[in-house]
This record gives sequence, C-alpha cells and structure tokens, in this order.
Amino acid sequence: MAAHVLFPPNQALIGGDWHTTQATLEVETPSRGEVITRIARSQADDVNDAVQAAKQAFHGQLGDWSSWSARHRSEWLLAFATAIEADHERLAALECADTGKPMAQARGDITACARYFRFYGGAADKLHGETIPFENDFAVMTLREPFGVCAQIIPWNYPAQIFGRCVAAALAAGNAVVLKPAEDACLSVLRLAELAMEKGLPPGVLNVVPGLGQEAGAALSAHPDIDHLSFTGSPDTGTLVAQASALHHVPVTMELGGKSPQLLFADADLDAALPFVVRGIIQNAGQTCSAGSRLLVQREVAEEVLGRLAERFEALSCDAGEADADCGPLINARQKAKLEARLEAAANDGVRTLARGRMAAGAPVQGHFVVPQLLVEVPDGHEVLREELFGPVLAVQVFSDEREALTLANATDFGLCAGIWTRDSGRQFRLAKGIRSGQVFINNYGAAGGIELPFGGIGRSGYGREKGLEGMRSYTRIKTIALMHG
Repeated sequence: MAAHVLFPPNQALIGGDWHTTQATLEVETPSRGEVITRIARSQADDVNDAVQAAKQAFHGQLGDWSSWSARHRSEWLLAFATAIEADHERLAALECADTGKPMAQARGDITACARYFRFYGGAADKLHGETIPFENDFAVMTLREPFGVCAQIIPWNYPAQIFGRCVAAALAAGNAVVLKPAEDACLSVLRLAELAMEKGLPPGVLNVVPGLGQEAGAALSAHPDIDHLSFTGSPDTGTLVAQASALHHVPVTMELGGKSPQLLFADADLDAALPFVVRGIIQNAGQTCSAGSRLLVQREVAEEVLGRLAERFEALSCDAGEADADCGPLINARQKAKLEARLEAAANDGVRTLARGRMAAGAPVQGHFVVPQLLVEVPDGHEVLREELFGPVLAVQVFSDEREALTLANATDFGLCAGIWTRDSGRQFRLAKGIRSGQVFINNYGAAGGIELPFGGIGRSGYGREKGLEGMRSYTRIKTIALMHG
C-alpha cells in the first residue's frame, strides 16, 4: 500500500500551488498500526492564506473563476468525474490504506465520488430562480447566487465520498472552497485536489489545508472572511464550530451523526431484511453516521430473527483492508479503546453479547480491530441505545405493537435515518411520518445511499441538507429583484 502514498507528503494546496508547512503529522494505516507517510499540519496563517486565495479566486483577482458560466462549470465538473474514474484504482488504494476499510468498499467510495461530480456537473446549469406574480406594474424575480468562500470541514470515515458531495455541490453553484480534511485520513482528498489542478481548475478555487481540528479546523470555522460553512463530525465538535462561525453570522450546514433504528415487523420479508440489517451496521466497521445501529424487532418473530442474525454475525470476519473481508479496523487506537470501554461497561450492566464475529486467520495483530457484535437484553435508556458507538455493534430491542415501536425508535436525541420493514402500506406511512428522522427507508436500508437523495438530520444529528438538488441549493442564497415598470 505504501507505494500508492502521495509524495511529497507535507503540503497544503493554497492558491493553486502546493505549500510546504513547517509542521507535519504522521499518517498511520489502521489495518497495521504502521506509519505510512506524513501530512501537512496547517496553522492559522496557512488557513488565512487559503481563505484569501479563495476570496481572490471568487472575485476574479486570482483567476477567471468568476467569469465561468454555469455551462463552463458543468463541463469542468463532468471532465473531472471522468478523471476520477480514470484514476480509480490509485484513489481506492489510498482510501483503503488510509481508512482501513475493505477494498471493495474503498472502490465503491471512489465510484460515488465520481458520481457526485457527474451529478452536479449535470445540474450546474439548471440552478434556476423564479418569477413571482405581484402587482401589475412590477416584474419580480429571484436569483440564486453563490455565497462566495465556502469552508468545508470533513471527517475521516468517508473522505473521498464527502469530498465529492461537498466540493462538487459548492463548485457547481459557483463558489470557491477551502477544505479542511481530517488528520486521520485525507490521502485520497490530497490526490483528488492534485487531479483537480491537473484538469485545469483555476488557482484558488479549491484549497486544501490538512491539519488538526483544534488548529486548522478552529481557524477556518472562526475566520471572518468565509461566507458559508459545512461541517460533518461529532455533535460536541459541531457545537464549537457553530459557535465560532456564529460570531461572524456565517450560515452553517451540520451533519453530526446518528443512532438510527431499523424496525422489523412480524409481516416483513425476513430473507430480504436480514442482509440489510447486517450490512447497515458492519459497513466501514460501523463507522458510518447513518449506520443502522439499533434493531427493533416485533416479539412474534424475535426468536427467529435473533437466531438467524446470530448465525450471520458469527460468520463475519475482520482483516486488513486489502484482504477485502467483511469488516476492517477502526480508524485508530483511541477509537478502539473507547469502544471497548463502552462494551465492557455495557456487559457490567447486564447487556449480553448474543453473537460476535471473528478475526480472519493471519489478520495483522497490530490493527485496530473490534469484531462485529450483536447485543441483546439491553435495558431501556441504556447508553448503547442512545449514543453513537461508531463501531460494528448492533443493539436489539423487542417491541409488541406499532405504538411501542415508534416510541422506541424516537427514544434518542439523534434523528438521521430509519428503516421500516413491513408489508402493511398503512403502517409504512404512519411510521414514516411519525419517526423523527431526516431519511426513512421502507423495505430497504440505504445507509444514506443515493447521490440524488437529500441527506441530513434533526436534533443532535444536525441541520441543513446535503446531496441531491437540495445540496446544491444549500450553497446558494436568494436575491429578490423587484422592477417597477409603470
């Protein structure tokens, strides 16, 4: 894997050029706990330079971005999607080494990244305003205009995918971007930025400043010259980011995680449902904001469901990302220790592990692995039902009827995704309307899949929407023009 690592490693992209920072950070592969390269540790001065470069690019002082028509932006985005597809295997290898996720999932993430640029490339010249009926001697219209400098702080679990959903939407709307990737995984992002320069994106339109959240991230979210901010991460960090940006009245989109339920009724097609239930929690080792981490199963089928799930969990294997097993490692030793402590506390509280996966023969012992686990006999209100564990751990509750199922589904402060498994069409819509969630999947669980589908949450899961046409519109503000013509 190390042969695929980007060199020179300690650079930030600012104003179209790669700048070497004084300090660097080690990059460790989660599969083996080995340092594979170093990245830039950007400081406040680097962030300021990047913001000023984006500001100059947006206003046409550094390049010609402000003069690009929607059609021109569309053509570039589509060409960039093709470039990503051509570099697919290199990008996937970087993603696999950097995050530890199985190679098949890494390939899927790069495919999704290219799809974002293709989708928003097709949408860039279709960002329309409206005409509004008003008084007879007025002509009134609205324009959708770009904000200007968009700051984006993205996480380590899906760096390439979230680069696609944020950067493509912002550029399609005509903004310039300063992006702070996570220090734990950003090699694919750096390669994507390099590709963007190779494909002729004007200087300063995209700037990438790797570094620590408390340094580069804090400097970016508090910068007075950003016009919009998008953040994906934990609720606690999201609060700090929102507070900092509020000092300059900067609008913010927040995606802050979830504790998403899947509701399985007795009339559901279990053969169809159970593979989704398992995939919904083991994808990316459960390190997915939209993971289906809670299963609510109706009492009449609980024994059968748990028996069949136990068999599936016991067949799951963990290994290094390149081995392409069912499950890879957690991102770092800190996350592993945190999850193991929570599982130990749950066991002390009487929570029982019904089944668990296994380590594959020959899997690296230095990796940050936690095998998939199926938890039962979980007391109502317990932490494993309320808090995002960010690991391959599925907690099961049993319910009697629809009313109890809805109460249990909403017994969390998060509200990102939910799945409903039932053949009863009336029940499908009653529950879909009653569940506090930004996305509801009926007889499927998309794990927020679908480039075209608006994505975001309520409560501790955040606010605002990304993906789909709503995601592009969120990178614009509306101007109303009222012409009195007499």
